[in-house]
Amino acid sequence: MALPTIQPYAMPVASDLPENRASWAVDPKRAVFLIHDMQQYFLNAFTPGESPVLELLANIHELRMKCRALGIPVIYTAQPDQQTPEQRGLLFDFWGSGLNDKPDQKHIVPELAPLEGDTVLTKWRYSGFRKTNLAEIMQEQGRDQLIVSGIYAHIGCLMTACEAFMQDIQPFFVADAVADFSLDNHKMALNYAAQRCAVTLTTQDVSHYLDADLGHSHIAVSSEQPLMSMETVREQVAKLLYEAPESLKDEDDLINEKGLDSIRIMSLVESWRREGAEVTFVELAEQPTLAKWWQLLASRLKVPVPNLDYFA
Repeated sequence: MALPTIQPYAMPVASDLPENRASWAVDPKRAVFLIHDMQQYFLNAFTPGESPVLELLANIHELRMKCRALGIPVIYTAQPDQQTPEQRGLLFDFWGSGLNDKPDQKHIVPELAPLEGDTVLTKWRYSGFRKTNLAEIMQEQGRDQLIVSGIYAHIGCLMTACEAFMQDIQPFFVADAVADFSLDNHKMALNYAAQRCAVTLTTQDVSHYLDADLGHSHIAVSSEQPLMSMETVREQVAKLLYEAPESLKDEDDLINEKGLDSIRIMSLVESWRREGAEVTFVELAEQPTLAKWWQLLASRLKVPVPNLDYFA
């Protein structure tokens, strides 16, 4: 009855998404961002440092930061420990005692720890609406859209989206900001959501909606000559590492050797996207050197790179 050991699998991308029946658009003035059950207990079922966890953490972090910048409420659900048999109810028959056996793992993972102003709801059943005041919070704030992220896609995330739909709240199921027991389970959740109760979309899709409201959509690339260069990239990274730019060599492993973490990498992703370079966390994490990063950025910005063979 324990959680399964989840093998790594590739996070779905835009081309994997099913066709949506609904054509809703995210409206920052109507939306709430839900981070569903991102507790250490549930993350421990995945292989750390592998897909889909890498993308899951990075994409939720990106959306959380943008939602906070726009004043979009950020709401967490988290299951409690020390549940009585009555509180646990029928969940015991499927999952046993759950967090009762691992009370030290009930915290939200550090990468996504709630910030001041965020709301954390104690969650008792699959759906984030059951035995919580999520619906009342949304109604009080005049919000009728729910952006769903977290784990597990085909269980609590999907049930929450379904219940939102049944309360006339438009759910948006972020395909690469949820994760599951397997790719098959993940795809099942996306297909059901798209065909029955929600709009499925990517983190980049949601970001475009939010960036448009911030007044600096990064969909279009400026026709002016980009100001970014290999040296400005070196300076940005050095600043995050509290090092002198000249101390960073082109081929240094910025993650394993220099200690650049996922949160700081995501800050670079967001900064470079605003400058018109559509890069992803995963692309940077796979080849974490200045040389490879500049090659990638230059290709997205269409900047000529002398002696490109050097970077191959």
